[in-house]
Amino acid sequence: MTREEEKHLAVEACKVRMGVIEGTHGAKAGHPGGSLSAADLFAYLYHKELRVDPANPKWENRDRFVLSKGHTAPGLYAALANRGFFPVEDLPTLRHNGSYLQGHPNMNTVPGVDMSTGSLGQGISCAVGMAKAAKYLHQDEVRVYALLGDGEMAEGEVWEACLFAAHYQLDNFCAIVDLNGLQIDGATREVMNTDPVDAKLAAFGFDTITVDGHDFAQLEQGFARFHQNTGRPTAILMRTTKGKGVSFMEHQAGWHGKAPNDAEYEAAMGELRARMAELEGAQ
Repeated sequence: MTREEEKHLAVEACKVRMGVIEGTHGAKAGHPGGSLSAADLFAYLYHKELRVDPANPKWENRDRFVLSKGHTAPGLYAALANRGFFPVEDLPTLRHNGSYLQGHPNMNTVPGVDMSTGSLGQGISCAVGMAKAAKYLHQDEVRVYALLGDGEMAEGEVWEACLFAAHYQLDNFCAIVDLNGLQIDGATREVMNTDPVDAKLAAFGFDTITVDGHDFAQLEQGFARFHQNTGRPTAILMRTTKGKGVSFMEHQAGWHGKAPNDAEYEAAMGELRARMAELEGAQ
């Protein structure tokens, strides 16, 4: 990855984080913590990895992305808006009456959303079905991706989907797990410890790789491995920081599902604007 590519992705990730803060502040509700931890991934997916066309969101041969941890819709919406699927100016309408940007992704109203999600575990189940359908239809170029939260890994339906993906040798399917270590009730290891996630997924038939989810070069390595895999699905496990990019939200379970007030909004946006200025000034 060139320095110019890395800088571009960092700028896009910062835009995603700004969109998350704009959306959740506008809604006075939502889930900023896990949206921020996945912001670098969202930027990488929509500006490097996914074969999509904002001018033709329903393009038959596009890659599919399913946000299995659907509560982090603010991050997905920000990524889609910055990629050109709909206006960035609509992000502050999150969760408002009459807005098409509701608290969980809706494939019937939001351009670029491939599956309606929210109930944890169901997203990955839909994603493996999409991957199987692509195989059945001989759409060999179509890849399917699903992003899960580490708290979501306690859902039994997740593991049923993993069995399905391995049994049908869905090498066009990539599960991405956001391992930020926190969920709404606290640390995942205390609420329901699912470690070691890598060993479990490997035992279920996945090729697994663990990366720093805030390092674009490592994300690139993970997806390169996915592209090379044959005969089995891939799992990319991302070590991340909940609330990444906003200092007072980082490592805080309380920001799982709480919106910033006016003062917190100004503080968060001040940090992100400073980061953007730093990136734009870097040579």
